[in-house]
Amino acid sequence: MLKTLFGLLKVRQGQVRLHGENITGMSAEALLTQGGIAFVPQGALSPIVVPVLDRLAEACGELVRLGVVDVDHITWVSLSQRARRHHRVGAPIYCGALKRRRAATLRSQHSRSLFIRNARRAAQPTRPPGAPLSDSHILTLSCPDRPGIVHAVTGVLAAQGCNITEAAQFNDQSTGLFFMRVQFDAGGDAAGNAPLALREDFTTLAERWRMGWQLTATRERMRTVVMVSKEGHCLNDLLFRHRSQQLPLDIRAVVSNHRDFYQLVASYNIPFHHVPVAPESKAQAEARLLDIVAQEGAELVVLARYMQVLSNDLCQALAGRAINIHHSFLPSFKGAKPYQQAHDRGVKIIGATAHYVTADLDEGPIIEQNIARVDHSNDNAELTAIGRDVENAVLARAVVWHAERRVLVNGHKTVVFR
Repeated sequence: MLKTLFGLLKVRQGQVRLHGENITGMSAEALLTQGGIAFVPQGALSPIVVPVLDRLAEACGELVRLGVVDVDHITWVSLSQRARRHHRVGAPIYCGALKRRRAATLRSQHSRSLFIRNARRAAQPTRPPGAPLSDSHILTLSCPDRPGIVHAVTGVLAAQGCNITEAAQFNDQSTGLFFMRVQFDAGGDAAGNAPLALREDFTTLAERWRMGWQLTATRERMRTVVMVSKEGHCLNDLLFRHRSQQLPLDIRAVVSNHRDFYQLVASYNIPFHHVPVAPESKAQAEARLLDIVAQEGAELVVLARYMQVLSNDLCQALAGRAINIHHSFLPSFKGAKPYQQAHDRGVKIIGATAHYVTADLDEGPIIEQNIARVDHSNDNAELTAIGRDVENAVLARAVVWHAERRVLVNGHKTVVFR
């Protein structure tokens, strides 16, 4: 039996029932109307429940995507009998439960009804979840700052009949550089590529203004390879968000120097590559990694707690397209068990940093950071669990912003158009 905020999931005569209604074969869209989106596992699970929870999880992800529930109010938990407030490392993740502070607002019948009504309204999206406009493109550029850049760029778009849907700019007075991101609708070919005339116009414009620029279609999700070692919370989180269409990514493969998570990855129908690393075989392992990246056509490599130091050559090969996540205790608490070290010192704030990978260990351009306050009442296990939640959220935001071309590198810093 699984208790939800709105009722109980019950298994009777081969059926999974919610509020007395058989939901065994319901789609994720239909489940949105049932109000049983937030749930926590209790007790052993019947095999018939697992696929239902998969669809409930998909529905939960859709609510997040549509803004009915804030992703920061969700804690992902496992389906094991020992599931607690925070999932065990390596445990399969299928579902989401609203955090306690959010659940408190749903205790009254009125609040529950309002939540369900909003869910039903969200169940009728204007287009499929995660489906970008077929003719939508993103232009990013940087160049020396001088008057007339915005006019020149928007003039080219207007001349080609494009409609700007989002625009942001920044001029860094300390470096004299100008940065801009423009999302617009334009015609294109069947593959979603921008018209040739538009690319030719931007090529001419870039030569005149000494621009570095990139023009991409939003139709295709960014091909991504994820790397992990023996801490699986970030991998778990990314895979679930990916399945729930919360990430504009196409995760093509997972690479690990250990075998711990091959079953988890296989459950998402994603290829798993075990590439062991030893001092004497490090060069061969990194060559194998680059082969996988090339074979998958990956534009992004995510180090989801991959605990190997990359060589300078590998960092250069992945420059600008590899993102790492780590706790924000550096340089104070280095090495093993940083949360234990932090607990022993009585820290009051813990956090996480997502950054681009460079040859300078853990010192690449920062994309996103966040913190959580802790106090004397938190033991080491609680500090670790809180820290992992922060790492999950920070990494997810960083990869989304990168995939949406919202991050432009500015020397040792970044410009993030959120």
